[in-house]
Amino acid sequence: MTRTAITPDLLALPRKAEGPPNIVGLTREAMRIAFIERGVPEKQARMRVGQVWAWIYHWGITDFMDMTNVSKDLRTMLSREFVIERPEVVTRQVSADGTRKYLLRIAGGHEVETVYIPEENRGTLCISSQVGCTLTCSFCHTGTQAMVRNLTAAEIVGQILVARDDLGEWPVRGAPKDETRLLSNIVLMGMGEPLYNFDNVRDAMKIATDPEGISLSRRRVTLSTSGVVPLIERAGREIGTLLAISLHATTDPVRDRLVPINKKWNIEALLEACRGYAGLSNSERITFEYVMLKGVNDSDAAAKRLVKLLDGIPAKVNLIPFNPWPGSPYERSDWSRIEAFAGIVMRAGYASPIRTPRGEDIMAACGQLKSETERARKNPRFANA
Repeated sequence: MTRTAITPDLLALPRKAEGPPNIVGLTREAMRIAFIERGVPEKQARMRVGQVWAWIYHWGITDFMDMTNVSKDLRTMLSREFVIERPEVVTRQVSADGTRKYLLRIAGGHEVETVYIPEENRGTLCISSQVGCTLTCSFCHTGTQAMVRNLTAAEIVGQILVARDDLGEWPVRGAPKDETRLLSNIVLMGMGEPLYNFDNVRDAMKIATDPEGISLSRRRVTLSTSGVVPLIERAGREIGTLLAISLHATTDPVRDRLVPINKKWNIEALLEACRGYAGLSNSERITFEYVMLKGVNDSDAAAKRLVKLLDGIPAKVNLIPFNPWPGSPYERSDWSRIEAFAGIVMRAGYASPIRTPRGEDIMAACGQLKSETERARKNPRFANA
C-alpha cells in the first residue's frame, strides 16, 4: 500500500500554549494526515475529514460530541486530541450605522480588530492578517503599531467564525435552506499586510472558499496589498481571490512618503505585476484603493496621472475619504475635491466610487484599526476604557 508522505509542514498543527492543537485552520490535506497519524484508517480518512469539515464550517459546531454522524469512538478521539477554538471576543462595539467592531484576543494575549460592515443585500467582513504591521504607511493608524507576529490560519479563519456566531448565521439543522448571507464578502484589509503572511492567508482563504463549508465564492473575497511585488503573481495562482492595491499616489516621491514599501518596489514595478495577475479580466478587475488626503494627492493633475497609469489594466478605483485618528498628520480632502477627482477618473472610463465612511464613531473605519492593548500602552487613558 502506498502511504502519503508526512512532511513537516503538515505536522505543524496550530497548537495552544498548553493542551491539544486547534483543528480550525487545518487544510483538508493537513487534517487528513493528522487523522491518519491518530489511528483513522487511511481509506476512511478523507470521508471523516469531509464529515468533520462540514460540522465545523457549515454548521458552526464547537463540540465534537455534537457531530452526530461521526462514530462515538472517533468523536472521543477527536475530543481528546483536538479543540475547536475561536479567538476570544474582548469587546464588541456597534456603530450608529450598524458597523460592528470586534476586539479579539489570540494566543499570547495579543489582540486584533475585525470589522463587519452591513450593506443593502450584502455584508462585508474586514479581517486582519497580522498583529500590528511592518509597513508604517503614514496615513494609517495600524501603521503606528509595531509588528508583533503573523496570525495563524486558525486565527484568520476564526475571525469569520466569530462574526458568524455573532450574526446568528449558522444554519439550523432541519430548517428550510436559507440562501440569505449576512456575511457575503470578505476583504483582507484589516491589520497587517496579507502577502507578508502568505501561507497562513492562503490556507485560511482555501477554507473560506471551500464549497462544503463557509462556501464563499472566491469572487467575494478581496486581498489587499500595499505592493509586495514578488508575491502578487503567486497570490493569483495559489490564492486566486480578487486583488486590491493600496496605491494612494501617482508619483514615486509622494508614494514613498505615504506607503514606504514603494521605496523597494516602485509604482512602475507594482503596475507591471498587476498586469500579470492571474485571471485579470474586465469581469475580475483589480481595485486600486486611493485615500483622499487634502493637499497631498487630490489634485486634478493627480487624477489625470492616475488615469494614464492605469491604461491597459482592467481596473476600478475606490476613492476613500481619509478617516482621521488621534495624532494623524493629514486631513480629509474636501468633498467637492473628491467629487472632482472622481469625475476625471470616471470620464476616462474607470468606475470610481467614493467609499462612504463607516464606523467612524467606534474607530472602525478604513485605516483606523489598532489593538486596544497597544492603545493602552501608548496612552494610559485607554487602559480602563
